[in-house]
Amino acid sequence: MRAFLPLLLLGTVAQALYFYIDGTTPKCFFEELPKDTLVVGHYTAEEWDDQRQAWWKHDGISIYISVDEVFDNEHRVVSQKGGSGGKFTFTAAEMGDHKICFTPSSNSGRNNWLSVSSPNGGIRLTLDMAIGESSAIESSDKEKLNDLTSRVKDLNARLNDIRREQVFQREREAEFRDQSESTNSRVVRWILIQLTVLGVTCAWQLSHLRSFFIKQKLT
Repeated sequence: MRAFLPLLLLGTVAQALYFYIDGTTPKCFFEELPKDTLVVGHYTAEEWDDQRQAWWKHDGISIYISVDEVFDNEHRVVSQKGGSGGKFTFTAAEMGDHKICFTPSSNSGRNNWLSVSSPNGGIRLTLDMAIGESSAIESSDKEKLNDLTSRVKDLNARLNDIRREQVFQREREAEFRDQSESTNSRVVRWILIQLTVLGVTCAWQLSHLRSFFIKQKLT
């Protein structure tokens, strides 16, 4: 039985839904896409946790994703394996049906089959798909990139301001250090001059006293 995801052709469509997958049985959807339509999908896979009593995402879950072009003899355009959460993208090369399949696996050891005795078996997959023209989605991406670019520029400007302030502080510290060293050298020179004058004065006084005492003895 074919399951179809509704497609609106006007603008970009964001579709979010969740569904349950039995065991390792692939769950497939068919989507009719116009040519050059970009599809971006985000998914999250969860398994029932008896202790938490809730659906829970864990590292033991893996999801295999495949996208086939039904109109082109099942030509596969996407074949990727991811963890319990991830993203896939593709662009429709030609108009026609595309089969999007998800195949889960888990190493938890739980019963992965939905049944009356095991209503919480299997994997719950939450799928969020954006379907639209490449230009529309790229425009949204460009707006986000422009916003990020603006924030990066602001951060760079702040970093430059901080660097300039640091350079200014270092220059002030160097100037203060030079002034301190100059002042200290002048103080040392003045002390040396004072000691020299004091030494000369003492020597002159001693010589004068010696001459005075010699004259006193002679008289």
